[in-house]
Amino acid sequence: MSQWERKENAEREGNGSLNRRAVCSVCHRLYRDPKLLPCLHTFCSDCIGQLESLSAPPPGGNRGDAARQEEEEEEEEEGAPARTVTVLCPQCDTEVDIPPLGPGALTTDHLALDEVFLETLETDGPLGCDLCGEGGAESRCEVCCVNLCAFCCQAHRRQKRTASHSVQRLEELKSSGRMSRPVLCSLHPGQELRLFCQPCDLPVCLECAATLHRDHRCCPTGDVVHRHGDRIRELVAERLRPRLERLEESLKKVELSQEALQAQVDATANEVRVFARGYASAVESHCLSLLHRLEELRVQRRNQLHLQRAQLHQTLLDVRGGVEFAERLLTCGSNAEILSAKDVTLRRLTGLAESSYDPHPATVAPDDGSSISFMPKEPAGEVEGYPVVGVINSKAVDLNKCTIEGEGLQKAREGQQARFTLVCRDSAGEQVTRGGEHILVSIVHKDKKSCTVETSVIDNDDGSYSVSYTPEEPGAYSVWVCVKAQHVKGSPFLLSVRRKLRRHAGTFHCCSFCSSGGAKEARCGCPGTMPGGFRGCGHGHKGHPGKPHWSCCGSTVERSECLPASVLAAVSPRGHLRTVEL
Repeated sequence: MSQWERKENAEREGNGSLNRRAVCSVCHRLYRDPKLLPCLHTFCSDCIGQLESLSAPPPGGNRGDAARQEEEEEEEEEGAPARTVTVLCPQCDTEVDIPPLGPGALTTDHLALDEVFLETLETDGPLGCDLCGEGGAESRCEVCCVNLCAFCCQAHRRQKRTASHSVQRLEELKSSGRMSRPVLCSLHPGQELRLFCQPCDLPVCLECAATLHRDHRCCPTGDVVHRHGDRIRELVAERLRPRLERLEESLKKVELSQEALQAQVDATANEVRVFARGYASAVESHCLSLLHRLEELRVQRRNQLHLQRAQLHQTLLDVRGGVEFAERLLTCGSNAEILSAKDVTLRRLTGLAESSYDPHPATVAPDDGSSISFMPKEPAGEVEGYPVVGVINSKAVDLNKCTIEGEGLQKAREGQQARFTLVCRDSAGEQVTRGGEHILVSIVHKDKKSCTVETSVIDNDDGSYSVSYTPEEPGAYSVWVCVKAQHVKGSPFLLSVRRKLRRHAGTFHCCSFCSSGGAKEARCGCPGTMPGGFRGCGHGHKGHPGKPHWSCCGSTVERSECLPASVLAAVSPRGHLRTVEL
């Protein structure tokens, strides 16, 4: 019986001592040709090929396997392009694309092969010598990656070419839990991938570099692995590791809220039962109806929390899987192993880092049932002809029904206080008559992210909240209005802050000459021209607005804002009245 057969039999018999990193989660056997999916989960190549495709079946898909295989062979002979197959990852349910050439074209997980080799070494007894094939292996050359018996080990150390190689005992390697295997070239068996072709972005062997890549720039893998590894390390350390911690904290908070919801519901149910014991059958019926309503609320809120928890949990698993694989690749992988898996790893890590769903624990405020309460003195109508009291109050703020009143939400002036009012409403559109909600209002400049506006929120204790702020710079702002760390409908809003009000510095008149008392040097802001040997706008001449206007800017509206210098320059390059000499 071979080593593989013994290992497979042990796994089928329920042997739980195997290293999980060496076992495929689909077939529950040691990896055979392990391949990395784009989501960084590893499976046997054969197991991946047996996954059900999500792509549309080709025409004639109902025919037998032999007919489909014959069609595929005909298409290959005719040069028809192969089809990309989309499958679901058995571990995380992510949709992944299988290359047109099949699972064999996926990236090989050399780390998994190392785990299989170590598992085989630990459980299958002594290994044979890779050189003589006779004696039992006692040592291993880390440079040549071969197992040596005692005699061959001595001969290995006596040879000048291999005397400097690092040779360790197999027992020491077993205890360390790491057995590095060479990554061999698929085109030249026996040749290790020691070089990296930079134009092709691929690790290559010496023969590949001398033939297929002879005109390319190839360098040792040790010279470039740090540059590519730093990209993975940066994504993990600066973006994914902090996000992983936030997701774990958020998930824990949701789970605690689930417990608090159930506790709140149970406490309210006890109140209902105590209140209902003093009534007859009608009151008992009323009690059952109240409990039914409470159960509906519990199921409704529980489902909402369950959905949020499932989303957080799945995102957490995705990020954790990516981080663990990347850290293990950087920690345990050889240069060739890192370079072989860098493309698929970077694509997955970048996708995880750029995911839009990234809640911060401080902003997660799930519904823990605090809005559910029992009101024993409220009239509840009649049951079987008897008046009863006691209702379940479940008025909760509906973010889609909340309204905002006041012009301060859309426009404001630089240096002037602006206001608006947030009115919290329930699902029926009625204003919530109590305060105490956690309201967050954030105003940030759209072009200058560091420019924020300090806001003041006052709880009016009637379901409304007064918000005031004073912007210090003009421009476009984003206004975030959140209740329980969730945006109300329409948030974020666009706020336009205009510059300070420019008041007119001139005279509102019909003629600069008249209003100045006949001064010949009088000048006006209107673009009119007048003949004569003096400057002044005159009456009814060319360019005169024909109505009273401001001498400083030419505006014909008395209660208006003075136009800035840039507007005046656009009206008249000189910014004053043009004159004509006769």
